[in-house]
Amino acid sequence: MGRSFPPVILRPSERPVVQRGGGVTTIPLVTRACGSTGLINGITIFPPGGSIALHWHNCEESVMVLEGRATVEIDGAKHEMQPGDTTWVPAGVPHRFLNASESEEMRILWTYARPDATRTSAATGETRSIDEEQA
Repeated sequence: MGRSFPPVILRPSERPVVQRGGGVTTIPLVTRACGSTGLINGITIFPPGGSIALHWHNCEESVMVLEGRATVEIDGAKHEMQPGDTTWVPAGVPHRFLNASESEEMRILWTYARPDATRTSAATGETRSIDEEQA
């Protein structure tokens, strides 16, 4: 089939960790650097009480809570989530995740429906490539 990249096994413990601010970190997994042409994903880890700012993307996003308790705000409505709960957010819909615990870490697995996904800050209007955030 003419693959340009071989399949890979990605181990979070062997991947780089990206500081996102406020103690939030991301571990990129499937990326364009792996050769993905259809999606990207990774794990984001939130310290107790940690959060990321309200934003939206240029594509669909799905997030599964792996550990801890999350509060997700989607288009102004807040929802509580626990491990296994999964979101689907269409492109252009403002959202953010918060760690609902003051004592336990929270981990999410996120997937964007295209490898050139972007994040636009609701506060500033600035748009950045997810790839830029992972560098």
